[in-house]
Amino acid sequence: MISYLQIDGLTKSFGDRVLFRDLTFGIVQGQKTGLIAGNGAGKTTLLNILAGKESYDEGAVVFRNDLRVGYLEQFPYFPEDQTVLEACFHSAHPAARLMAEYKAAMAAEPLVISDDLMMRMEHAGAWDYERKAGQILSLLKIDRLDRKTGQLSGGQLKRVALAKVLMAEPELFLLDEPTNHLDMEMIEWLEDYLGRSQVSLLMVTHDRYFLDRVCNDILEIDNREIYPYKGNYSYYLEKRSQRADARNAEIERANNLLRKELDWMRRQPQARGTKAKYRIDAFYELEEKAKQRQDTGTLRLDVRPAYLGSRIFEAVNVSKKYNDTWILRDFNYTFARYEKLGIIGDNGTGKSTFIKMLIGEVSPDSGCFDIGETVRFGYYSQEGLLPDENRKVIDLVQDIAEYITLGDGKTLGVSQFLNHFLFAPDRQHQYVHKLSGGEKRRLYLCTVLMRNPNFLVLDEPTNDLDIVTLNVLEEYLQHFKGCLIVVSHDRYFMDKIVDHLFVFHGNAEVQDFPGNYTQYRAWREEEPKVQKEAVPGPKKMSSVRLEKESKRKLTWQERREFESLEPAIAALEEEKAQLEMTLSSGSLSHDELTRQARRIAEIIEAIDRKTNRWLELSEWD
Repeated sequence: MISYLQIDGLTKSFGDRVLFRDLTFGIVQGQKTGLIAGNGAGKTTLLNILAGKESYDEGAVVFRNDLRVGYLEQFPYFPEDQTVLEACFHSAHPAARLMAEYKAAMAAEPLVISDDLMMRMEHAGAWDYERKAGQILSLLKIDRLDRKTGQLSGGQLKRVALAKVLMAEPELFLLDEPTNHLDMEMIEWLEDYLGRSQVSLLMVTHDRYFLDRVCNDILEIDNREIYPYKGNYSYYLEKRSQRADARNAEIERANNLLRKELDWMRRQPQARGTKAKYRIDAFYELEEKAKQRQDTGTLRLDVRPAYLGSRIFEAVNVSKKYNDTWILRDFNYTFARYEKLGIIGDNGTGKSTFIKMLIGEVSPDSGCFDIGETVRFGYYSQEGLLPDENRKVIDLVQDIAEYITLGDGKTLGVSQFLNHFLFAPDRQHQYVHKLSGGEKRRLYLCTVLMRNPNFLVLDEPTNDLDIVTLNVLEEYLQHFKGCLIVVSHDRYFMDKIVDHLFVFHGNAEVQDFPGNYTQYRAWREEEPKVQKEAVPGPKKMSSVRLEKESKRKLTWQERREFESLEPAIAALEEEKAQLEMTLSSGSLSHDELTRQARRIAEIIEAIDRKTNRWLELSEWD
C-alpha cells in the first residue's frame, strides 16, 4: 500500500498541559480512519498540525510528495467580501482554478474569453469538473452563489467549506466534524459518497452511524497516548471494552502492590538507605500508575427534576410564516406527560422556530401555546452561549446551585456533578475561555441540567460533543423523569432517545411518526412501493399527503380507550418487573415458579397487544 501520511513521535503541549505525547501512526492509500477522543484531548489541534495551521513540540509529520490534501475545519473562515462562488472555486485543483478564471471572465465587462483559456479548460476537463461541482452544490443546497460569505450563518459557512473540499477532489481528506449543520439527507449522501469512493481520510466526528459505515480504522487518543483499532466503530467498542478491563485490572494490581511498597517507604530512612535505589524509583513509577483513573463504564446520573403535573402544553391553531414561507398553519397538538419527541427535517423548514415559539422566544402570528403551570423548561440552544468566559468553570456553575438533588434523594456537590460530566478537578478550576469548543458545549449543557428542569428542549445538543459525553447524556435522557423535545441530525442519538417524531417537510407540513429515525427511514423507503400498488393510474400523490389525508379523528369511545392504554401498559410493565424480581429470588416452590412464569408470558402478550393498539390509535389521533 502507498503511504500517504506518516506521523512519528508527535508531541504537543500548551504551557504545562500536555495534550498528547509521542503519537505515532500512518495513513495509507484507501484507509478511512476515525479519530476518537474526549473534548479537550487535542483532536482539532492534531488536525490543525497536519494541515500546517499549528506548530508542534516534537516529532515528524511526513506527507507523500505532491499529495492533494483537503482540510475541512470545524469552524471554517472565509474573507467576508468573498462570494460563495469564489470561496467554492478557490482551490489548488487545476480545473477549479480555470473554472474560477472562466467565471470571472464571464462576469467582466466587456465579455472577453480567450481561445487559450478555452483550450486549457478543455485539456484539464474543466467542463466535467463544473458538472460535478454543480451536483455537489445542489446536494448541499448551496444557491445564490453571488452572496458574500460575511452574510452567511455558521451552518451555511460549514456547507460552503465542505463543498470546497469535495470539489477539490483531494487524495486525502482531513475532516473535522463534517456532519455538523447538515440535515439527514445530506449526511446520508455524504456517508454514501465517502463510503463508496477510494479516497483516504482522517476524520473527527461524533456521528456514530457515520463512523460505523464510513471508517475501516479507528484511532483513539486516551491519556495522551494513541491506540489503533483495525475495524469500524462497532469493532472499536468491543475492543476498547476489553482494553479498559485489562487496564483496570492493571491499576488494581498496582494499587495492591503500592500498599506493600508504601509500608516499606514509610520505614525509617536508615532502613531504606541500605536498599537499592531502583526500588525507590520503581515505587514512584508504581504510584503514578496507581493514580490513573479507572474506566468505570457508562455513568448514570439520575437528577431529580421539578414536579411535573399532568397538563403539559397544548398548541392551539398555531400559525407562523416568514415572508411567503409558512412554518406552521393552524397547527394543533396536545403534549403528553413524559413524552419524548424528536424533531427532524431539512434545514430551513422551521424546526428551531417551532421550539422557540414553544418556550416564548418567538411569537406565533396566530394561535397560542397553552403551557401547564408546573412546566419548568430547560433550553439548550444551538448557539450554546455561556454568560461569562472570564470566570472559572466551577465558579460559573456554583452561581446556579451549590448542590444537585438526585432521583434517590441524595445530593451531589458542584464538583462531583462536573466530574460526572467529565470535568476533572484540574479542568474545573480553568478559566472558561481556555476550554476547547467541545468542553464549552459540555459546560453549557451542565448549566442547563443543573436547574432541575422537568421539560428539556434541546436544539442540536450533539454538535461538537465528544462520543464519551454523548454516552453520558444519552444515559441521562433515557432515565429522565420529565418531558423532552430534541432537534438533532444525529441518527444514533435519536434512535436511542425518542419515542416518536415530528417530521418537518416544509411549507407548514408536519408529520407525526410513531417511531424512531431508523424506523421512519425504513417506512419512507417502503411507502412509495405501497402507494404505487394502492394508487393505480397517472394521479399519484406523495406518501406524506396520502398519510395525512387518510387520517381520521378518533371517536369519543376510541379517545377514552386511547387515554387508558398508556397507564395500563405502565401497570403491566411494573407487574412484570416485580414478577421477574420474585422469580430471581430463588425462594419459590416448583408450582409457584411455574405459575409465575405463565403469568409473565401472559403479561408480555398483553403488553404487545396494547402497544400495537396504542400505535394504531395514535395515527388517527
